[in-house]
Amino acid sequence: MSKDTLTSSLTAGLVGMLRDKKVSPSEAVSAYLKRIEQVNPKVNAVTSVDSEGALNRARALEKQDPQSLSLYGLPILLKENICVIGQKTQCASKILEGFRPPYDATVVERLNQAGAVIIGTANMDEFAFGSSCETSCHGATHKPWDTKRIPGGSSGGSAAAVAAELAPMALGSDTGGSIRQPAALCGVVGVKPTYGRVSRYGLVAFGSSLDQIGPLTKDVEGAALLLSVIAGHDPKDSTSVNKEVEPYTQATQKPVKGMKLGIPREYFANGLDPEVQQSLDEALGVYKKMGLSVQEISLPHTQYAVPTYYIVATAEASSNLARFDGVRYGLRVPAANTQEMIKKTRGQGFGPEAKRRIILGTYVLSHGYYDAYYLKALKVRTLIRQDFDEAFKSVDAVLTPATPTPAFGLGEKTDDPLQMYLSDIFTISANLAGVPAMTLPCGTTKAGLPIGMQLMSPVFTEERLFQLGAAYQKETDWHTRRPSLA
Repeated sequence: MSKDTLTSSLTAGLVGMLRDKKVSPSEAVSAYLKRIEQVNPKVNAVTSVDSEGALNRARALEKQDPQSLSLYGLPILLKENICVIGQKTQCASKILEGFRPPYDATVVERLNQAGAVIIGTANMDEFAFGSSCETSCHGATHKPWDTKRIPGGSSGGSAAAVAAELAPMALGSDTGGSIRQPAALCGVVGVKPTYGRVSRYGLVAFGSSLDQIGPLTKDVEGAALLLSVIAGHDPKDSTSVNKEVEPYTQATQKPVKGMKLGIPREYFANGLDPEVQQSLDEALGVYKKMGLSVQEISLPHTQYAVPTYYIVATAEASSNLARFDGVRYGLRVPAANTQEMIKKTRGQGFGPEAKRRIILGTYVLSHGYYDAYYLKALKVRTLIRQDFDEAFKSVDAVLTPATPTPAFGLGEKTDDPLQMYLSDIFTISANLAGVPAMTLPCGTTKAGLPIGMQLMSPVFTEERLFQLGAAYQKETDWHTRRPSLA
C-alpha cells in the first residue's frame, strides 16, 4: 500500500487495516511523518514532531494484540496547549518558550492506554485567543484548501492538519468554538463535548468554566471512537462529572427516523452568507428525506452571547494568565529586580491579542466594575442556558450554521478585533450553556471552500450528535473531499 493511500484513508478504514495487520503501526506512523515533512511547510499546521519517540512507540505496539486497543497504532497530533511529559507545550506563546511539562494530561494518559501514537503538536492561536490561528508565535497556519486564507481558530493547526492529511485525528480545545469553527472551515469533523465530560487536567487553562478538550477527525465515526477514549470522570479535575460514558461508536449505527430538529430563527438572520444558507437548506433537505421532522424554535438571548462570552472568558483568562511571570518557568527577561523582570517578561512574552484580553478581563473584574459587567454577564449566561433547556423540551437537537461566512483571507481582520470576535457568533452559546456540539462539512462554495453545519443537543447526549452526524454522512460525501496539496 502506498503512503498516499494510507494517509488518505478515513479513520474507520485505517483502524481496520491496523487491527487486521494489513498495515503496521510503524508503517502508519512513517507515512504520516513523511506527509508532514512534505506538506507542512505549505500550511504550518504542525509545530513540533517527535519522530524518534513516535517510531519507538509504534514498534513497541507491534508486540501487543491489536484487538485489545481501540486506537491501536493510530497517529495523533495534540494542540500545543495539552501537556505531554518532557515535550514542548508552548501554547504558541513566547512566554512559555522552553517549557517542558513534568506530567501528562489525563487525555494523554488515556490515548496511550488505548494504543494511540502521539506524533507531535499542532499550531494554535496564542493561549487559544483567536479565531484565525494568526496570533501564534510560530506564525500563522494556512488553510489547506486555499493557503491565502485562514483555517479558523484557535485549534486551526489541528483542523488544518487533519484536512491536509498530516494526521488521521487530532485533539483541540474549545472555549468559544475553537474546535468547531476551524473544523467547519477546513472541511473536517469537530466535537465540543459537554462541559465536564472530558478531563481538563493537563490542559493549559484559558477560560476554566468554558474550556473542553475534543476531537477533530475526518469523519463522525472517527470522532466517536476518539471521544469514547478520552471521555470519563477524572478525580484530578474537580469539574469532571462522574457519569458513565455512552457507547458512542454504537450510536453511529442507529437510525434517525422520527427525530426532531430545531432551527433557531436567531441563527438565520441578516449577515449569513448566501452560500452558507444554501448549504444548510440542502442539509435540512437530506434530514427530511431520512424521516426527521424540522421545526422553527427560538433561542431569544442569542444576541447577548458574544458580549457575555467576551466578559466571562477574558475575566477567567486574566486570572489564569497571572501565573506566567518568568519566575518559575518559560521566558525570563533579565532585569535589575524581580518587579522589573516580571514587567519585561510579560511585556515581551505576551502577544497583542493576549495583552488585549488580559487588560479587558482585569478591567471587568476590578472594583467598581465587577457588578456592572462580570456579575451581569453571569446572569445573562444563565438565561442562555435556560433558552437551551426550554428548546430541548420539544426537539432532540438543534441545527445551525457553524460560521456566518466561509474562510476569510489571512490578515483581513487582524486589525479589527470586533469583526474577528464575530467569527464565533454561532459557536459561543454552546460553551456558555455547557451543551455538546459538533460541526461537520455540508457543502462547498463556488470557489471550492468548505462549509460546515453545527448540531447541538442536551448535556451529556453526545451519542445523539454522533447518531445524527453519521446518518448525514452516509447520505453525502462532503467529508470525503480533501484539498489538493501535492
